[in-house]
Amino acid sequence: HVQLVEFGGGLVQAGGSLGLSCRFSGVFFCSHYMGSFRQAPGKDWAVIADIGYRSESAVLSDSAWGRLAISKDNHMNSVYLQINRLNPEDTGVYYCEAARSRSVLGQVSARESDYDYWGQGTQVTVSS
Repeated sequence: HVQLVEFGGGLVQAGGSLGLSCRFSGVFFCSHYMGSFRQAPGKDWAVIADIGYRSESAVLSDSAWGRLAISKDNHMNSVYLQINRLNPEDTGVYYCEAARSRSVLGQVSARESDYDYWGQGTQVTVSS
């Protein structure tokens, strides 16, 4: 069955950097489009970046633009998120999601329900 597992969350001081990874298994990775969502405390899920199977990518969060990079490794069936210059507003649970349809790419208003699969999330806490 399809499984997405996120790694790399934790407690980080403001100004620091963090790398998150997502391992995808169960179906053909290269045929899916990947998204990264964040659920901040008390808020809805919000898409922050996505990446296509040809590694075309987009940062969809204004607050993260210039500080975040998303990449993938098709051989490792993995997606990576690097966030620099962290601030307390980056705190939240980060989810990795996968979709069969390319229509999810570039959609700043994308919802988690637009994707077909998602992981259990990993908590990121940024202390000031």
